[in-house]
Amino acid sequence: MTTNTTRRGSHWIERWEPENEEFWATTGKKVASRNLWFSIFAEHIGFSIWTLWSVMVLFMGPQYGLSAADKFLLVSTPTLVGALMRLPYTFAVAKFGGRNWTIISAGLLLIPTIMAAIVLQPGTSLTTFMIVAALGGVGGGNFASSMTNINTFYPEKHKGWALGLNAGGGNLGVAAIQLIGLLVISTAGATAPRLVLIVYIPLIVIAAVCAALYMDNLATVKGDTKAMREVLKDPHSYVMSFLYIGTFGSFIGYSFAFGLVLQNQFGRTPLQAAAVTFLGPLLGSFSRPAGGWLSDRIGGGKVTFATFVGMAVATVVLILASNSNSLALFTIAFIVLFVLTGIGNGSTYKMIPAIFRAKAKVSISEGADEALELLRARRLSGALIGLAGAVGALGGLFINLAFRESFAATKSGVPAFIGFLVFYGLCFVITWAVYLRKPAAEPSKRGLALAGAEV
Repeated sequence: MTTNTTRRGSHWIERWEPENEEFWATTGKKVASRNLWFSIFAEHIGFSIWTLWSVMVLFMGPQYGLSAADKFLLVSTPTLVGALMRLPYTFAVAKFGGRNWTIISAGLLLIPTIMAAIVLQPGTSLTTFMIVAALGGVGGGNFASSMTNINTFYPEKHKGWALGLNAGGGNLGVAAIQLIGLLVISTAGATAPRLVLIVYIPLIVIAAVCAALYMDNLATVKGDTKAMREVLKDPHSYVMSFLYIGTFGSFIGYSFAFGLVLQNQFGRTPLQAAAVTFLGPLLGSFSRPAGGWLSDRIGGGKVTFATFVGMAVATVVLILASNSNSLALFTIAFIVLFVLTGIGNGSTYKMIPAIFRAKAKVSISEGADEALELLRARRLSGALIGLAGAVGALGGLFINLAFRESFAATKSGVPAFIGFLVFYGLCFVITWAVYLRKPAAEPSKRGLALAGAEV
């Protein structure tokens, strides 16, 4: 059984039927796994470059002339651009092919990395730093194209694990660059930020070359702007995007802000801050596949609800630790919060294909064509993954802007944490009301009710 054709080249696959168990066992699983691992590698480097400035600001001492508010604004810039890039990156997979776009998107990472090496010195204006940081936003787009691509390779029953692993491996790029920053600061000092960039330039090239050699394009993935239009009419799209602001938005926002909060609220040196900031993103990345795995077994809605309750509790502890000036308690609570964001990232992304599959089952039970409905569910899932990824990433912008205003007004992060606590409370109430509350009326595929669905 062959999947390739020479019509468009050896890396194009014309037939792809992951829900066909025989096809999956004999051909699909091996091909999907190969694409998954190299997708993870490229996405991992993309996340590192996206969050590059969370490390660079640790090197930027008084000689750079930037205030705490300036630095929070600086790290907000790539967050915003990365969020905006996610929508076009989602459609790029269908336009160019998953393999082809991975090559292109990996190569684009060289631009912000080389530019950072050129401008990173005292005397450079904040505006120049912000422009270069904005270029790093292309790394944030890699997540959307990678997730959209891997979503098309895997059957429904394996999506939670595959998407969780893909996203978690990518998220590890945040911890990796912070670890490298720690290594540089502890050995060469806080005056050698370019060493971090020297490490990443060859890794970017390797990621692009590996994608060219080992990844594939699926000819069955078509450009589908109609799916996005359909998704925009579905109320679940707005609910899931909102919830993803709470999970992924928190993960990426805290990844950028953790070191700055430790420096400005607890007076940590660059080395002291770097020594712990990597732990949060590291554990949050490892917990993301666990969120997908748990959701495969007990339902994404239940896992997401429990996650937001836990995040609210952890935020209360952060407020108490801030008010009592307890660095140890603050650090532990922040790391727990990172772990919970990872679990929530995995569970919310598992919910997306489950929602549309549940709707498809309702339509099939009413006489609709099974194959067409399942195909439609996959199309809409891919579209919403891109949309939710873009909207969710904006949560990182809101978090850093909230910290900026909080520190500018009170020299403390407490007002920002109070706002986050209210938001997490709203998230777990919405999750319960939409996906866990038993409907009083007969279930319908219309509206938000998905009675009996393992969402």
